[in-house]
Amino acid sequence: MSSFIRAENVHKTYYLDGGVEVPALRGVSLEIGKGEFVAIMGPSGSGKSTFMNLVGCLDIPTKGKLFMEDTEFSLLTQNQLATIRNKKIGFVFQNFNLLPRTSALENVELPLLYNKSAARNGHGRAVETLAQVGLAHKIHNLSNQLSGGEQQRVAIARALVNNPLLILADEPTGNLDTQTSKEIMDILLYLNKTYTITIILVTHEAVVAHYAGRQVFFRDGKIINES
Repeated sequence: MSSFIRAENVHKTYYLDGGVEVPALRGVSLEIGKGEFVAIMGPSGSGKSTFMNLVGCLDIPTKGKLFMEDTEFSLLTQNQLATIRNKKIGFVFQNFNLLPRTSALENVELPLLYNKSAARNGHGRAVETLAQVGLAHKIHNLSNQLSGGEQQRVAIARALVNNPLLILADEPTGNLDTQTSKEIMDILLYLNKTYTITIILVTHEAVVAHYAGRQVFFRDGKIINES
């Protein structure tokens, strides 16, 4: 399996007022293959969300190198990072992050506004992705008319609409009950297996992490174990 995401001795340090240094990552090296489903686990403050932010082009390392395929993120401008976020990465969050009083369809169409190449067939693509997550019958429902599980399905459809190479899922089942969590994870597993989309999942729940083909454990800003 070819390397898709590659971290080489990545450090991330945040600086507080007064020059206080807060190290979040302390030399992380990790390779994730194209089409892999990887769970990132660890306690609060372990660095897993910081790592997710770096892979998602929301930040750049303080030291070390991070690549997607052959592109090194720290060499890119903010506009270039934004382009990668929009065209190559889909995000799924714990709190869904849907626009209130806006239909499921309109929420899914939103990323297309920033992707001119995809916007030409945007409406049809948005309808298609909602059907992929089992919401073809609720495309016109407002987000506040949907259950938590349905809102997360909309969020997954929104992440899919630009045909991303990578989905970053940050605690996607954190606000859901056990059965709904299973349904959401089944969707992510289906997308990974059927469309070979690389998925990186941040979770603290072992039962959720078991959907992934590999689990990587963080503690104190370092990788301490893989399974």
